[in-house]
Amino acid sequence: MTAAVAASAGTASEGPLYRILLIEDDLGDALLVEELLHDTGLRFELTTRSTLTEARSALAAGATDCILLDLHLPDAAGIAAVTAVRALAPHTAVIVLTGLSEAKAGTDAMAAGAQDYLVKGKVEAELLHRTVRYAVYRSETERAGIEAQAARLRAEENARLERGLLPPPIIDTSTVTVTTRYLPGTAMALLGGDFLDVVEGDDGLLHAVVGDVSGHGPDAAALGVCLRIAWRSLVLGGHRGDDLLNLMERILVAERVSQSQFATCTLLTLDQKAATATLHLAGHHEPLITTAEGTRQLTAAHGIALGIMPGLRSWPLTVVPLPAGGALTLYTDGLTEGHNGTTGERLGVEGLLTLIGSLPTADPAAHVDLLIKETHSLNAGRHTDDLAVLRLDWGPRPGC
Repeated sequence: MTAAVAASAGTASEGPLYRILLIEDDLGDALLVEELLHDTGLRFELTTRSTLTEARSALAAGATDCILLDLHLPDAAGIAAVTAVRALAPHTAVIVLTGLSEAKAGTDAMAAGAQDYLVKGKVEAELLHRTVRYAVYRSETERAGIEAQAARLRAEENARLERGLLPPPIIDTSTVTVTTRYLPGTAMALLGGDFLDVVEGDDGLLHAVVGDVSGHGPDAAALGVCLRIAWRSLVLGGHRGDDLLNLMERILVAERVSQSQFATCTLLTLDQKAATATLHLAGHHEPLITTAEGTRQLTAAHGIALGIMPGLRSWPLTVVPLPAGGALTLYTDGLTEGHNGTTGERLGVEGLLTLIGSLPTADPAAHVDLLIKETHSLNAGRHTDDLAVLRLDWGPRPGC
């Protein structure tokens, strides 16, 4: 039997609309429930199905607030019926309809996940009204609790991953100001595989890395943490340049979950005394440099991403002269791959440089925060990739 009814009574038109699915194979009982619902004064939409198989299609077709479930269906009975319905609609209120002789069935059904139960033949409109409202309320409360718990777990996991992906820099004597930011690609998402780090070596040079592991989720994040820790350990152990990248690649190959996984990164060594920055690009884009004349993209030799062709070791270096005061910004492509407003085009490096030119530069942290805010605003919620930014400022600040 299949039926769809929309009804309201009295002043109930001002109340919430309850979308109710009745799973009942007895035509007489189904008609009785429908009449009682009319008498409750609730605003409701009623869909009736006579089997669990038919109910499955109805649940897939649209949202349901409450399920009224008979425990004796042609294809499911007793607690098995409750369990099956809960599996199909885990966040929907379930009210079981039991017979007069089934004294224990209702409590057993609630233990199996139903919000409440009603005994056929003893149901009045007022009781049905109250039971539907409270069951839906309890179901929504349970769902909110589950979502809150999931949010807490995500926050805790993000905090653990962030400690691994974004550690505090190790700086002893350097006067360079370090600004770091990281955002996951989607709201409430776990951090992905972007990573960054800054370490001052025993030689007084400042070493930095920004990297991006292919893919998203915990596997990418775990590999990102692994590579970041490996980079810090290797740098403190005295490894530099293509030797450092070769060791990082070997670690990536050993730790990755699939052969298709790879990572891009930029290695930078800042020498304030020599006024130079040494770059190695492993499949990553060039950093930006900000001087008194403005911000531009550096020109640097490109090397291959880690894990693409293990053992090739193609990572040429580039030495860039630096002004007395300025800033270098390393970032992952989450900053540039978003849309540039309503044009339908990607922001890209040129759009990013135009945006940077319109922002105040006096305070590095405020500048980075505003830059991220503006790129997200232009993208209008369409951002999908993780975003990591590392900015290094030295000497007199540009614009000051």
